[in-house]
Amino acid sequence: MSEKRILLIIGGGIAAFKALLLIRLLAKRGIKTSAIITKAGEEFVTPLSVGGLSGEKVYTDLFSLSDEQEMGHIELSRSSDLVVVVPATADLMAKAARGLANDLASTTLLATDKRVLYAPAMNVRMWEHPATKRNMDILRENHALFVGPVEGDMACGEFGFGRMAEPEVITDAIEKILAGETNIDALQPKPLKGKHVLITAGPTREPIDPVRYLSNHSSGKQGYAIAKACQRLGAKVTLVSGPVAIAPPQNVNMVQVETARDMLAACENALPADVFISVAAVADWRAREAHDRKIKKDQQKLQPLALTENPDILHTLANGKNRPGLVIGFAAETDHVLKHAQAKLIKKNCDLIVANDVSIGAVGGDVMGGDNNKVIVVSKGGADAWPLMSKIAVAEKLAKKIVEILV
Repeated sequence: MSEKRILLIIGGGIAAFKALLLIRLLAKRGIKTSAIITKAGEEFVTPLSVGGLSGEKVYTDLFSLSDEQEMGHIELSRSSDLVVVVPATADLMAKAARGLANDLASTTLLATDKRVLYAPAMNVRMWEHPATKRNMDILRENHALFVGPVEGDMACGEFGFGRMAEPEVITDAIEKILAGETNIDALQPKPLKGKHVLITAGPTREPIDPVRYLSNHSSGKQGYAIAKACQRLGAKVTLVSGPVAIAPPQNVNMVQVETARDMLAACENALPADVFISVAAVADWRAREAHDRKIKKDQQKLQPLALTENPDILHTLANGKNRPGLVIGFAAETDHVLKHAQAKLIKKNCDLIVANDVSIGAVGGDVMGGDNNKVIVVSKGGADAWPLMSKIAVAEKLAKKIVEILV
């Protein structure tokens, strides 16, 4: 380890002062540190304090001629064994994800050929924003590593996820990466490791004839986000999905189906499972007879469409002999949301019901197809109303609740 060196990029956030302790901890473990401080970062720590601890020149300016003669930004980005961003602000993550390069820090991140470890730190609302989640996904796809954030009190007075991991935790992560750890999520806790989570998502399509079908407006976004959140916590995830227009999550066992009967069969084939989360908006009815030729208008006037009820997937799995240990249903309602959810909890024999109001404009935009959700989590012990947040944030909070119940 004595020959290892990191390049530390210090972003502009209140957690920047922790970078000073990080440098000291790394030095004790024989890891040398070069540093770049962003202009915003200089509002919290000074080049003098960073340089005094690291014993190295501190870089701040992209257009410093002497620095470019001594060590250009490309060389600076490649002369270390690992690049570490502490704190990784929403702005720095956005620049890195989008390939922007308008200062020394962002230019270095774009030019490096080394692994990058991000230690995010930001307000909980910023962390939960869909844009931040999308940027994080892009960085992960580009093989970036993350440590934290964690849940806790913040400088702004709020409480939640967004607090930067402690320097000791970041130091441990750096040592593991320098020792050869390459698994993108290996540094994150895996409380659901060994658990099988079965999830349904999206709509079903019930054919009427070769060109028409019965369906609904479900986008699959919420179910897919839950699948991703559970997988990142170590679960083996089977995602049974109706037709959607979004990419499947990585490292998830995907089963794509069309009809409710197909979805039920796929779920039964996936059992046993520790957790079943029924997110899919399953069509309640199907055509009693699916025609093999297109029904003409005149023919339809003379012969009204006859419907029959589809199987109830949630009720079937929640009351079957292979019932998963934890069964979570979703209830999309347009009125009396809590009342209907409480009734569904008992009727379907669920452990939890996640209910939401899907009436038009109910949460500042359409829930079915939109990026945000506002839910009530109902159990036999009561109801917990969650504030409006992104569907990704809902997924992460639900995954955390699953951990609390199982672990």
